[in-house]
Amino acid sequence: MNLKQTTFISDKPARERILLTAHDLFYRDGIRASGIDRVIAEAGVSKATFYRHFPSKNALIRAFLNYRHERWLSWFKQALQHQGADLGLMSLVPVMEEWFNNPLYRGCAFINTAAEFGDSLPEALELCLSHKQDMVNVIATLLPVNESQMILANAAAVAIDGAIVRAQLESQIIQSKTALTALALILDILNQSSILSSLSKLSK
Repeated sequence: MNLKQTTFISDKPARERILLTAHDLFYRDGIRASGIDRVIAEAGVSKATFYRHFPSKNALIRAFLNYRHERWLSWFKQALQHQGADLGLMSLVPVMEEWFNNPLYRGCAFINTAAEFGDSLPEALELCLSHKQDMVNVIATLLPVNESQMILANAAAVAIDGAIVRAQLESQIIQSKTALTALALILDILNQSSILSSLSKLSK
């Protein structure tokens, strides 16, 4: 599944229309900036229909985060598989470049949500943290299984999150590659650490 804007299809069931509309609005414009009335209008449903499927905006936020998680993680895994396993952590660089170059790129929906709400919406924050842990777990599959695997996977995830934010800040700067250049440098160092750790284990 790609990360392009959801194609609006008028004959989709009402709940799906609401969720897809909310996904695009929340990701593009922010959750607080996208009110329920706007979601209802753009989804083409009545208020009664909306509240039958989503009793509150918080319920819609949770559904949005769950949907975004499944959609993004599916793309992430497929994109990494396309790069192949030989590059280790360096396969993350072209994958992130693909995402950053998407004209609809607005950063990480989960970082954005956490920034908007902090701990004022605990269920949303829990979903954000769970998403990030799942990302770490996928990154770990790029590394040899040893005592440093999860340490390096977490370090790579922190580097990716930093690059995501930097790329979002640079999104209006044509051909700006600062985020990717820095990410490649950090991942290369972590990759070398992984190789050295594996060699050390074999020599024992």
